[in-house]
Amino acid sequence: MDGLPINAPLPVCTRQQTLKTCIRCVGVGLHGGRRVNLTLRPAPAGHGIVFRRVDLGRDIPARFDHVAEARLSTALIHPTDPSARVGTIEHLMAAFAGTGIDNALVELDAPELPILDGSASPFVFLIDCAGIQEQDAPRPLIEVLRRVRVTQGESWVELRPARDGFQMELSIDFPAAAIGRQSAMLRLTPQSFRHQLSRARTFALAEEVAQLRAAGLGQGGSLDNAVVVDHDRILNPGGLRMPDEFARHKLLDAVGDLALAGAPIRGRFLAHRSGHTLNNRLLHALLNSAGACRLVTPEPISAAA
Repeated sequence: MDGLPINAPLPVCTRQQTLKTCIRCVGVGLHGGRRVNLTLRPAPAGHGIVFRRVDLGRDIPARFDHVAEARLSTALIHPTDPSARVGTIEHLMAAFAGTGIDNALVELDAPELPILDGSASPFVFLIDCAGIQEQDAPRPLIEVLRRVRVTQGESWVELRPARDGFQMELSIDFPAAAIGRQSAMLRLTPQSFRHQLSRARTFALAEEVAQLRAAGLGQGGSLDNAVVVDHDRILNPGGLRMPDEFARHKLLDAVGDLALAGAPIRGRFLAHRSGHTLNNRLLHALLNSAGACRLVTPEPISAAA
């Protein structure tokens, strides 16, 4: 779907990347509704993505084994201080993975990232404004060696080996007529992420909104940052950005959740009715199962090549 034949070798970025300079924005958290000051900063090679709660003086590495909650969104928790957490990280993590950012320091003064427009597109815009800097260090890959699958009822996710790159395929099935059954697939590249996934927004069913707010969640949600579905109707005045926006957003979430592996994955991702919890369980199964994967470092590509 990104314009490359399915069997064509993908161009590989063999060196780590970070931001050229820092950049800031202000927004509100989706669930807490609090104002958030966010700063993205460059970081040295090997640093990875780290979230810094500047109001608490705590750093939380973006790792799959630091996930504290993944029901409605993905939240990280400090390994020794449970009071230090950062929620709704998946859209920024997807933007980092989709644009090839390996190392960055993310500073914020609240327990949740700003939701902005409900997609990864504003974060891609921030990254573009800051610029991308290649670093003098190789970029390791996690190569899937055998099929790994996680199920929960009728929902399932799995990773399979693939010759190169990261291929993704996902299907959803919702009772709301405006969503119904949808599927989406692509080979993940910076181009396919920007043009096919980054603008897909988070969504909710109208009957769930009141329940969320009664539970103290969704306080910052609105038609400006989420698609709201009422049976066969889309309540947003502008409608959808693309006909299969719901399935594409689920793929976007998966890109962000799987970025918590700590390195790009070489393999094939397949899913049906998946979500943040299953995505995280899949990473645990992949990275904690003997012989399921290995860490490889591609040979650097010379400037002459």
